[in-house]
Amino acid sequence: MAVESKEVTLGTPLPEFTLPDPSGKLYTSQSLVGPKGLILAVTCNHCPYAQAIWPRLRELASEAASLGIKTAAINPNLHPDYPDDSPEAMQTRISEWRLAFPYLVDESQDVARTLGAQCTPEFFLYDGKRRLVYHGRFDDNWKVADQVKRHELREAVLALVAGKPIASEQYSALGCSIKWR
Repeated sequence: MAVESKEVTLGTPLPEFTLPDPSGKLYTSQSLVGPKGLILAVTCNHCPYAQAIWPRLRELASEAASLGIKTAAINPNLHPDYPDDSPEAMQTRISEWRLAFPYLVDESQDVARTLGAQCTPEFFLYDGKRRLVYHGRFDDNWKVADQVKRHELREAVLALVAGKPIASEQYSALGCSIKWR
């Protein structure tokens, strides 16, 4: 079922957490933030909305890394009814998609809950001081990359790096509901 993200207050600090990747390597929220900030994606493997965005996220993550903004993804959909989102399936996707950023297991779903996440994919952009400056969708056409007219997350990244204001009008993410347990 498709749902929209709920509003999250800009300026909210990045929550402190420690999560493993599928191989067990631990990452802290502090270690994930680059000098200029962090793109944090709440996503999964099985959702068609997330599948459509993964290639674009990989591309933006590469560009953002060159600008001092790191990227990480977390998967809160570790539910027995969705084996495509298991840590084993995540490990396969990390290899297949050649991810150059951490894709983390949020088995307890505590991080997703603390963020206020509702759907996959949903994006949070934090500045270098770990304050939320953008929350919502990746762009204005999740389904067809060639038809995107507004690259909202990328525009927010570029504005953040340039020290310019980030658009105050931010649009809710649309995606599959998080499979809460």
